[in-house]
Amino acid sequence: MIFKSVREGRPYPDHGLTQRDWSKIPPRSVRLDQLITTKRSLLLDVVLAEDSTFYGDLFTHVVDWHGDLYLEDGLHRALRAALHQRPSVHARVLQLPG
Repeated sequence: MIFKSVREGRPYPDHGLTQRDWSKIPPRSVRLDQLITTKRSLLLDVVLAEDSTFYGDLFTHVVDWHGDLYLEDGLHRALRAALHQRPSVHARVLQLPG
């Protein structure tokens, strides 16, 4: 299995971070098998697009809540990393209290 779990929706409370707020969090390496997705579906054309990060953050966004790592944004980038046989992805990780 590529990810720890696949689910639909975010179980954690809204954090209210903007793209600018996310950009202040330094990226770090996160293993794909530790991530829980918050989306059950994706668009194949986005996975295969070479410029899929052109308008967005180069790093995935992960929320650490109750010790679990939820992949909030960047499912396509994480899946692309898995297809290239990479076990991890660079992510900005937000730790929520609780």
